[in-house]
Amino acid sequence: MNPFTKILVGALGLALLTGASTPNPKLTERQRAMHVLNRLAFGPRPGDVDAVAKSGVDAWIEQQLHPEAIPDRAVEARIALLPTMTLSNAQIVKTYYEPVLMARKKANAEAKDGDVDKKDIRRELMQDIPPGQRPQVVMNDLLSQRILRAAESDRQLNEVMVDFWMNHFNVFSGKGIDRFLLTSYERDVIRPHMWGRFEDLLMATAKSPAMLFYLDNARSIAAPENRPLFSQRATFGARRFGRMDAMPRLQANQQKGGLNENYAREIMELHTLGVDGGYTQKDVTELARVLTGWTITRERDGGGEGAAFIFRPFLHDAGSKVVLGVRFPAGGGIQEGEKMIQILAHHPATAHHIAYKLCQRLVADEPPPALVNRVAAKFLATGGDLRQTVKAVISSPEFWSQESYRSKVKSPFEYTISAVRAVNGKITDVTPIARALQQIGEPLYGAQPPTGYSDKADVWINTGALMNRLNFALALAANKLPGVQSDIVSLIPSAEASDASRSVEALALALTGGNLTEETRSTIKSRIVERKAPAQNPWDNTQLPTVAGLILGSPEFQRQ
Repeated sequence: MNPFTKILVGALGLALLTGASTPNPKLTERQRAMHVLNRLAFGPRPGDVDAVAKSGVDAWIEQQLHPEAIPDRAVEARIALLPTMTLSNAQIVKTYYEPVLMARKKANAEAKDGDVDKKDIRRELMQDIPPGQRPQVVMNDLLSQRILRAAESDRQLNEVMVDFWMNHFNVFSGKGIDRFLLTSYERDVIRPHMWGRFEDLLMATAKSPAMLFYLDNARSIAAPENRPLFSQRATFGARRFGRMDAMPRLQANQQKGGLNENYAREIMELHTLGVDGGYTQKDVTELARVLTGWTITRERDGGGEGAAFIFRPFLHDAGSKVVLGVRFPAGGGIQEGEKMIQILAHHPATAHHIAYKLCQRLVADEPPPALVNRVAAKFLATGGDLRQTVKAVISSPEFWSQESYRSKVKSPFEYTISAVRAVNGKITDVTPIARALQQIGEPLYGAQPPTGYSDKADVWINTGALMNRLNFALALAANKLPGVQSDIVSLIPSAEASDASRSVEALALALTGGNLTEETRSTIKSRIVERKAPAQNPWDNTQLPTVAGLILGSPEFQRQ
């Protein structure tokens, strides 16, 4: 890292941590437009701020709250070209996962026959799979659609909320079969339900194969003594086929597996009530018992390994239970879990937890308690209507306050997409953007803990990440990212492009709305003339990408 870059990155980190620029006493209409395009969208494209200010900020918000009414044909046409995006779980599993399973089985069998490394065998067998059926196709398509929609869709608030709910109900792509289940999870579970009732969204995630596998509920079964249906089924089968001698083996198999509390804990702590939601460890255990038998299909069920939700009564805990004071008599089934999900979805603690997280995403890292309480009240009053709950956040005085304006720091995903949008980048290949997200620290679908990625600034601000942000910005502006094309010169009038000082001001206006501090201006101006000889003209248009990259890497651009 050269001395200039080191000073720049250090100043950037300090500026991001110490707060935004001097707040405005009241936002102008243009600032209001900039505010919504930064908070309710992935940043403005050239001309967006003026267009939204002219047509009316409130009208734009109302339109964004109803994304189903916004035509998005160009983006949808691009998504339709991705081969896996319309496939069902079963189709994806059969086409892309089953060849992997077969390669593993064959590698295991061959490794037993000789002194060979089964990893080497598996690697060779994977190479035999046709390129169009290799497992990475699924994740490549999923990354492509998410990045393209965020960067190019006119349904911007919809994409912001997809990002929010995919983190709230996080599923990690690196866990086993989940990489093949995430396509349907996002398409069929999150996107169709996130503007409806929270109860429906919660129920859809609870019955999602991706979630059931990720948080281990798919292998959670009741203790043998609480599985009478299993015992009856095993005994009937043994008697029917005259194999009572098989009963000891069947009883031994009953001991395999056991109660897994992972999902029960996370649905209360993360998805609904919150860590201080008033539940106990006993409630976690009892809820885990309620949710036994909620699992996913196996090969013998048909439809693909892990491709669908299935309730298995003979694995369900048939004993009596008490969760959060709600009593379930012995002999219940799937309706116990459905009832508890309904109760959790409408609980006051859930209302507060969801309100807090939405306010944290859209208003401030530490949202005002009064705002959270009002949004929670709207959640409860509307039966968990998520459109009305989000609208309550956006229409609040706190959202429009001077304290809120440019007070939050963009996450890596928000930052990279906003930079591409700011330079009107044309994406033909998402790979460099996906790679940048990995380097900056937020690979899509790559959050291993169930908390998902954070909305707080302090998680993202460190020297390495800021350096990678700056490198991405400079490469983007200089057209050094294959698959992403930008044209910095076209962003400003030719008269401004021919003069160093005027070009900095013009690009600052184009990329940040003119919101550069004097310190940032002087830093950029010193950088663009530092290597020129005194007798030479210190400026030419070839430096425009450097100026734009430095502005994109500035504290002002990294705030929203």
